[in-house]
Amino acid sequence: MELAPLLLLLFAFTLAVFLGFELIAKVPSQLHTPLMSGSNAISGITMVGALLALAGSGQPFARWLGFAALVLATINVVGGYVVTDRMLAMFRKKEKP
Repeated sequence: MELAPLLLLLFAFTLAVFLGFELIAKVPSQLHTPLMSGSNAISGITMVGALLALAGSGQPFARWLGFAALVLATINVVGGYVVTDRMLAMFRKKEKP
């Protein structure tokens, strides 16, 4: 692999990290639940990509990488829904006995 494409990918990754941090830091607390739901949808797309990597590749490293991506994306989706459910539970009316 040439050095120029690697540097370009590293630059794009660094830019995405800083941009993501700045965007998330400026989100008001009322919007965190919808933001979590959106990130869960993105992780669902990651799960589909990981499944395609698992099914379509014959190379062992690619299969292990796809499996790791599938496990991590699944943890992210489940954890996101648990956090979202707990946050929404705070706004439910409590029943009086």
